[in-house]
Amino acid sequence: MRAPDAAEHDRRREDASFTDFVAARLGHLTKLGRALAGDEQRGADLVQDALEKTFLHWATVREPEAYVRRLMVNRSISVWRKVRRERPLDAAPEPTRVDRPADQDLWSAVRRLSPRQRAVIALRYYEDLTEVQTAELLNCSVGTVKSQASRAMATLRADAATFDASEDTP
Repeated sequence: MRAPDAAEHDRRREDASFTDFVAARLGHLTKLGRALAGDEQRGADLVQDALEKTFLHWATVREPEAYVRRLMVNRSISVWRKVRRERPLDAAPEPTRVDRPADQDLWSAVRRLSPRQRAVIALRYYEDLTEVQTAELLNCSVGTVKSQASRAMATLRADAATFDASEDTP
């Protein structure tokens, strides 16, 4: 009857290992999820889905950080493909001037990027991956990563210039 006790011990050790991983990396993964999804709640959903799948395969996962990141990127790409159409509003809401910290303006600008551009920016500049690593994760060419990053940065610069100009006007 020794085998069931040993198996239970191994399971508990794996559970503790997974819990330690989540405790150490949850903040970072949440920020990555937010950057990939462009939204706090959808980012949290990405993280939760990835961690659930990781837990199921924890015993065979060799590089947990890379595994979770890959699951998150795959899930966000899957969501892009399903949700491509947006409904137009009957009337545009009135713009409001709200004093916000600069990082909120940055996240607003990042949320306005296309999903692919947002993923490239998150992986290249937040995760600090190379163009080759980013291309592998997104399953595209290095040239696509370069062009999407360039377009995204141009959009972000234009948004920053617009925001800076609106601060100068009363």
